[in-house]
Amino acid sequence: MYRTLFKQKKEKMRTNQFGNQGWTPDRIKNLSGKTFVITGTTSGTGFEASKILLSKGARVVMLNRNLSKAKETIATLKHDLGNSIDVMNIQMDLAQQASVKKAATEVLEKVNRIDAFICNAAIAQVPKQTFTVDGFESQLGVNHYGNFLLQALLYPRIEESAGRIVVVGSMGYNLGIRTIQFEDMNWDNNYGPNEVYSQSKLAQIMCVYELQDRLKKADKDTVKVYACHPGASATSLIKTSGSLMTRFVWQIMKLTPLVQSAEKGAYPELMCATETDLDQSGFYGPTGRSYWTGPVGACKLEPHAKDKSVAEKLWEVSEEAVGYKWRF
Repeated sequence: MYRTLFKQKKEKMRTNQFGNQGWTPDRIKNLSGKTFVITGTTSGTGFEASKILLSKGARVVMLNRNLSKAKETIATLKHDLGNSIDVMNIQMDLAQQASVKKAATEVLEKVNRIDAFICNAAIAQVPKQTFTVDGFESQLGVNHYGNFLLQALLYPRIEESAGRIVVVGSMGYNLGIRTIQFEDMNWDNNYGPNEVYSQSKLAQIMCVYELQDRLKKADKDTVKVYACHPGASATSLIKTSGSLMTRFVWQIMKLTPLVQSAEKGAYPELMCATETDLDQSGFYGPTGRSYWTGPVGACKLEPHAKDKSVAEKLWEVSEEAVGYKWRF
C-alpha cells in the first residue's frame, strides 16, 4: 500500500512541468514596460499578485469597487515597495454593467497596452438569492456576466498588445450540477449558495475554452486565454459574502494545513499571466490533495467543463444577457 502511494506521489511530482516545487514567482523576469490589469486587489490573492508584479517592475492597473480601500492598498504597496512603483486604481463594480462599461472606457483611455488582464475578483456563498441592479442572480452576475462583459470590452487593447486573458476560476466548478441551468439562470426554483457559486465558476471556466476556440477560428492566435484556480487560500472571499455559519467554519479551516496563504493562492494567476509557452488547454493551480494546496502546475479538469455544445450555448446566452457581442 505504502509503495503504491509513494509511486503515485512520485508520478505526480514527475508530471509537473515545473518540477517538485511547482511554479513559483522566481520564474518571473523583469516586467518593466509591461502592464497588467487586475480586478479585486484590495485584499487576498489580487493584492498579493499586484505586489509581486509591481516588485518585478510592472505597471499595475487595479479595478476595485471601494475607492477608500483602493487608496489604502496603494499606500500600503508604496510603503512596502517604494514610491516609484507604477500603480493606479480605476473604480468599477462588477455587479453593475454600467460601471463595468464606464471602467472599461477609462482603462482604454488611460492604458495604451494590456499584457495581461486578470479576472481575479469574485463573490461566493451568498446565503440568499439576491440580484444585481441588472436583474442577474448576484453570483452569476458578478463572477460570470461582469467578467464576460469586461473581457469583451478590453479585448481590442489586449489584442493590440498580443496580451493574455487570465480567468481565476475555482475547484468549486465541480461541486454543483455538471452543466449550465439554462432553463432557470437566476435559480428562482432551487437556489443554493454552493450550487450557484459552482455554476458561476463553471460558466467562467467554460467560456475560457470557448473563447480559445473562437480566437482560433478567427485566426487571432496572438491572444492567449488561461483558466486557473487558487486552491484553498486564506482570503476574505467567504467573509465578504458568505453566511455566518460558512464564515465561522472557514475561519477555523484557515488555521489548519488544509488552507494555504493568499500569496501562494496568487501563484496560479501570476503563472498564467507571465509564463512563456504555457499550454492554454490546461487548468492550473495547486496540485496537492484535492487541489487545495501544493506545488502549482496543471490540474485535471473534468470533461463537463469543456462540453462544446453547452459552451457554445452559454456564450450566446451570455452575449444576449450583457447586450454586447464580442468582436474578433
